Amino acid sequence: MAKTMNLSTGMFISGVKSNPNRLSSTNNVSQLFFLWTRKTISTRQKLAVKSANIVDPFRGISENREKIDSSDVNSDSGLFGLAQVNLNDRRKTKIVCTIGPSTSSREMIWKLAETGMNVARLNMSHGDHASHKKTIDLVKEYNAQFEEKVVAIMLDTKGPEVRSGDVVQPILLKEGQEFCFTIKRGISREDTVSVNYDGFVNDVEVGDVILVDGGMMSLAVKSKTKDLVKCEVIDGGELKSRRHLNVRGKSANLPSITGCNADIHVIVKIESADSIPNLHSIISASDGAMVARGDLGAELPIEDVPLLQEDIIRRCHSMQKPVIVATNMLESMIDHPTPTRAEVSDIAIAVREGADAIMLSGETAHGKYPLKAVKVMHTVALRTESSQPFNSTLRGQFVAHESHMGAMFAFQATTMANTLAVPVIVFTRTGSMAILLSHYRPSLTIFAFTNVERVKQRLVLYHGVMPIYMQFSNDAEETFSRALNLLLRKGLVKEGQYVTLVQSGAQPIWRRESIHHIQVRKLQT
Repeated sequence: MAKTMNLSTGMFISGVKSNPNRLSSTNNVSQLFFLWTRKTISTRQKLAVKSANIVDPFRGISENREKIDSSDVNSDSGLFGLAQVNLNDRRKTKIVCTIGPSTSSREMIWKLAETGMNVARLNMSHGDHASHKKTIDLVKEYNAQFEEKVVAIMLDTKGPEVRSGDVVQPILLKEGQEFCFTIKRGISREDTVSVNYDGFVNDVEVGDVILVDGGMMSLAVKSKTKDLVKCEVIDGGELKSRRHLNVRGKSANLPSITGCNADIHVIVKIESADSIPNLHSIISASDGAMVARGDLGAELPIEDVPLLQEDIIRRCHSMQKPVIVATNMLESMIDHPTPTRAEVSDIAIAVREGADAIMLSGETAHGKYPLKAVKVMHTVALRTESSQPFNSTLRGQFVAHESHMGAMFAFQATTMANTLAVPVIVFTRTGSMAILLSHYRPSLTIFAFTNVERVKQRLVLYHGVMPIYMQFSNDAEETFSRALNLLLRKGLVKEGQYVTLVQSGAQPIWRRESIHHIQVRKLQT
C-alpha cells in the first residue's frame, strides 16, 4: 500500500480522512493521494511536508534535468555565450513556422517538426490551394506516426488586406523616383504595378504615406486619377510580388470573410489601427489573438507597438486565450545564418511577457536558413524560460468561488506542482482543464491526455501544454496506468519521479460531478 503524505500542516487539506481502498497501489505506481475540499484555501502559506517515509520530491529532479548545448545552434557566432541551459528541454513557449518554398518538402517539414516547430502556418495570400493541400497532407502524415507529438495547422486567410500584384522580377525603387499603383489588373512595369483592391484610389489622398511590407519601403502620394495613384519614393528597396500595402493611419474599407459554421477555432490578427479601440470585444469574440507587429507599425506610430504587444498579451492572458507574437522576430536570418542581438532580445521579451507562441514568417517560408532560425528561436525561448524567477510562473491570482471550481483546482494544482517541482498530468475531453492549467503557468510541463484528436491539435498552441492522444477506458486506474507507462516509455518522465495528477474540469471523467481532487504519485515500474 502506498503511503500518504501528510499535508494538513500546510493548510491545504482540512478535515479529510484518507480512504485505504483508494490508496491501493497499481502495478506501475505507488500512489500519494489527496482529496481537496471546497474550503477556501490560503495560497500564501507554504507547503509543509512532514513524513519520515516520503522521499524528498526535490531530490534528483534538478540533478537529472537534461542540459541543452546551445552552442551547436551557431557555434561560430559567439552569440550564445552561455553554453548550457540547466532545464529540461521541453520548451513551454510554442513556435509557429510559416511554410513556403524553402520548407514545403516532406524532408523539410519533418526536420522543422523535429527541430521545434509546433504549428505550421499556411499563408493563403501566397501559393495556391493545391500546394497548401500538399503541405496539410504532409503534416497529417507526420502526426499519424506519434501519440505524443503533434504539429497543428494554421491557415492565415487573406482577409481585408491590400497587396501589390505579381511582378516578373523584383522592381528596384530608388529614393525620389516616381512610382505608380493602378487598380488595373496584370500591370507590372518598372514604374507601375497593379493592386488587388478596386477601392484603393478612393481610400488614399494626396499627402498620404503608403507603406510597403510593413514599412520596409515607403512612398508619398502626389496625385491620383480614377484608376492610378502617383507617388514619390521616400524609402526605396526591392518591390517583389504580392507585397502588403498600408496607408499610415488608415484602414482599408474591405469586408472580412466569415466561416461556414465549421468546427475551427479563429485566431484574430490584430493588425489595423481600427482594432485598437475595440481590443476587448475583438479578443472576447475570438479563440485567440496574433499580434501582427509589422502591420500595426505601419498604421500606428512605431513606438506604440511594444506597448500594444504587452497590452494584447495581458488581455489575452486575463481571458485565458492563447496569444501569438509575430513579424520580424528573426528577419535578418532570411539572408544571414546568425541573428542580431536585438532580435534575440525581441524573442526574450515576448517570452517574458507571457506569449503562448512566437512566429517565424519569411525566415522559414523563403529564407536561406529555416532550420537555424527555428533552432535560435527554440534556444532563446528555452534559455529565457529557465531564467524566470520561480515565483513568477504563477501569474494569476484566484479568489475561490463556488462557480469557479475548475479554476480553483487549476490554481491549487499549479501551486502544488511548482512547490514540489513536478510536472502536471491532466485527462480531458474538451481541453478546458488543460487550458486553465496553462493560464496559471506551471513551472514544468502539462501533459494533457485526450481521447479527441481535434482537442490534441488545438492544445498544442497553449503555453506549457504537451497534448497526447490516448483512448480512455471505463476504468480510471487502468487509464492512469497506461498513461504513466506511456510517459515512462517515451522518456518524458523518469522512474521514481513524482507527478501531479488533476481530476477536475467541465466534464467529469471517472468521477461524480461534485468530486474534484488532486493526486501526487511516484512513478514506479
